[in-house]
Amino acid sequence: MSKKDSKQDIRKNGCNTSSHTHHHRDKSDSQASCISVVPIFNHLEEEQMDEIMKVMKSISYKKGQMVYREGDTSNALYVVSKGKIRIYRLSESGKEQLLRILNPGDFTGELALFRESIHEAYAEAMSNTDVCMISKNDLQEFLLKYPTISLKFLSELSNRLETLEKQTTRFTTEKVDARLALFLAECMDDGEGSMEIELPMNRKDLASYLGTTPETVSRKLADFENEGYIKQKTSRKIEILNLDGLLLV
Repeated sequence: MSKKDSKQDIRKNGCNTSSHTHHHRDKSDSQASCISVVPIFNHLEEEQMDEIMKVMKSISYKKGQMVYREGDTSNALYVVSKGKIRIYRLSESGKEQLLRILNPGDFTGELALFRESIHEAYAEAMSNTDVCMISKNDLQEFLLKYPTISLKFLSELSNRLETLEKQTTRFTTEKVDARLALFLAECMDDGEGSMEIELPMNRKDLASYLGTTPETVSRKLADFENEGYIKQKTSRKIEILNLDGLLLV
């Protein structure tokens, strides 16, 4: 896997009807924001975008509110226009596995487009978050009417599948040290030359994403620092001191 591909993976993952109350927003600027930031729509002509905006619903969630839960009916596509959403699953024992983090322009709920289904994961707002929702029936009509949306959609799903396969491979072939080291390397920005990174999630979510515990993440980071590979400036900011050495752990 190239370093460039790895960085793209992290950016896509965070380097998506709940019983909770939420506030519906009718402001057209919020809907326009959804259209403009999501790749499956922002290539359309202005008239086509206006057509989609008419059927979109804008919803706001407070930090910690659930967008949907495992077992809820899946009948809409959710597009993040502001904020962040964490997608995770719970094992039978109650252990959490973070799947991905949705940033503005990312979406979730796509399985509803292809079959009658229920959500198999949880979606929780990580901060005050604005979401645009489009129903299954409306989106299916647009997929048929504007084939370019279908192509963009397939492209995004292919990228997501590739990322998931790489994540699964790491779980089965790499130790925690190597998974954490690769994550840190992938958080480095392309072409800017900066060796300082800011973790896109807290220690708990990072541990969940890497399939370990927060205590293990903290211990491994301390080990990396003692070995001279990194310097922890804050809980989120880390300076990479020896990238080659870090990638060899």
